[in-house]
Amino acid sequence: MNLAGTELAPRQLYDILRLRVDVFVVEQNCPYPELDGRDLLATTRHFWLGEVDSYLRVLTEPDGTYRIGRVVTAKHARGQGLAAQLMTAALNFVGDAYSVLDAQTYAQGFYAKFGYVAEGEEFEEDGIPHITMWRRVARPR
Repeated sequence: MNLAGTELAPRQLYDILRLRVDVFVVEQNCPYPELDGRDLLATTRHFWLGEVDSYLRVLTEPDGTYRIGRVVTAKHARGQGLAAQLMTAALNFVGDAYSVLDAQTYAQGFYAKFGYVAEGEEFEEDGIPHITMWRRVARPR
């Protein structure tokens, strides 16, 4: 499924937020402000598979760069390649535009498979090591 923030039904938003909280807040023991005001924007795209077994969102930053984030898969659905399917769908949406993400450091190799390159120093976000990664596709002249 792929919907803009303004197209989400209440149940879809609930299921998305529940998965994100179950994994990022409860499983990873990381209390952080999950509700950032960007989920319901028309420029936010939500991608998920199944009954929200795996999910990610694509934000549009003020400079036009796309930001992929909240990549998450429910514990019962891991190991099935769902996140890779979602990344492929998100990159089909993004096309040749620049995109960025802040990867949990252990997942760098996963994002590298999709053309993302680490830039800058590792940093901690909510107590978890992260690295900023960019995907810059050569644009035709």
